[in-house]
Amino acid sequence: MENIYTSGAYLDQTQTWHAEDSPWKAERINGILRKNDLQPGTIGEIGCGVGIVLDELSKKSNLQRCSFYGLDISPQAIGIAQQIDNQKVEFRCEDLLATTNEDHFDLLLVIDVFEHVPDYMGFISKCRQKAEYQIYHIPLDLHVSSVMRNGFIGGRRSLGHLHYFTAESALETLKDTGYEILDYQYTCAAIDLFKEHPSFRKAVANVPRWLLSRFSEALAARYFGGYSLLVLTR
Repeated sequence: MENIYTSGAYLDQTQTWHAEDSPWKAERINGILRKNDLQPGTIGEIGCGVGIVLDELSKKSNLQRCSFYGLDISPQAIGIAQQIDNQKVEFRCEDLLATTNEDHFDLLLVIDVFEHVPDYMGFISKCRQKAEYQIYHIPLDLHVSSVMRNGFIGGRRSLGHLHYFTAESALETLKDTGYEILDYQYTCAAIDLFKEHPSFRKAVANVPRWLLSRFSEALAARYFGGYSLLVLTR
């Protein structure tokens, strides 16, 4: 699986490395930092892709004293990231979890990453050693609708997702690898980013999703999907 990221195949398939969603992700990440009154001095991102999440975070008023470091194994993604004109962010084509890498941060971002990794629990365990705090963003691909339609297989083919989670299994996975859960919240790209990714099918699915979310986001995620889980850990 690593070859699709280092060969350029993933960039060819996605075209943008999902950069158009990055400002929305940065807003949610900063929101959970503000909520928990965290002001890290250094933020690293493993699997940073083309770097827009860190670029957006570096502009937040509460993070002006922070230094940012993006690492990815894809030379194509890092090549694009390094074209960003931002002196506060450093991008490197490196494997953060390699035994020779001694980087350590106040906060490590792992945003839509470990569902792509074959040994995801080993990966998560190693990430815990790289920062005092971590923020994970985890797609909740496993829900009633996806099971009935076998829909998560499409994500496997188009997005490279190898593992599928509910909110409960995602949180238990983090606990099983030694993390303390400090806070978490649901995020809903299906609704929030509909204008960026419009389709008739999504519009139809968003109606019951939105209606049920007024009562319970947890139930909306469990039945209709379209959600991810943003988790702050230590």
